[in-house]
Amino acid sequence: MHFDENDAVYVREIRIDDIAPVYHLGEELFTSDSYPYLYRCWDEWEVIGLYNTDPEYCLVAEVDAELAGFVLGTIITKASWTYGYILWLGVSPKFQRRGVADKLVDRAIARMIEDGARFMLVDTDPANTPAVKFFNRKGFGNVRQHVFLSMNLSKHDYYGRLIDYEHQKAERAGYRRSRPAMRPRKSDAVASEVVLNTLVSEPQISEEEAPV
Repeated sequence: MHFDENDAVYVREIRIDDIAPVYHLGEELFTSDSYPYLYRCWDEWEVIGLYNTDPEYCLVAEVDAELAGFVLGTIITKASWTYGYILWLGVSPKFQRRGVADKLVDRAIARMIEDGARFMLVDTDPANTPAVKFFNRKGFGNVRQHVFLSMNLSKHDYYGRLIDYEHQKAERAGYRRSRPAMRPRKSDAVASEVVLNTLVSEPQISEEEAPV
């Protein structure tokens, strides 16, 4: 795709109206097939939480008023060290190779330096080769890889007991619902007629009409 040189990349601080677009762009980028680690971690609370706590390190890039990318970061202080930490970086496929990521990261790092950061951290999915190459080019190094382990909880003993308990509870609830309702006394028959009619006049839904 050809871009006009006049379509400048504009970087600014995130606003509340950006939360949904940023989240949906992340959904588009961090898929379970391509980057399972990022997919598991990415949700709307990542954006909302950082927006509430560190908006000055959460930036968006626009091209012609359209969201082109985002960076979400924070500052961490440990004893005498202050770390800048880039948690998320995403660029829309439509605006790649425009220097969007460079501008976002450079602006975020500049803000963190101004606020006392003397060391930068970033992490990503090991399979995210483009991101690893990008951050290497930006001067990040000393690569360390996390080890992630998983367990299928459907095979856990407690999971099986919980499912059995829920089934038994549902069966008991079904039995209680199937008991016949008490007939009203004659003196209450007229007064109760309207209420009873609202309960028994609901149309029955056949299996074919039931939602799936």
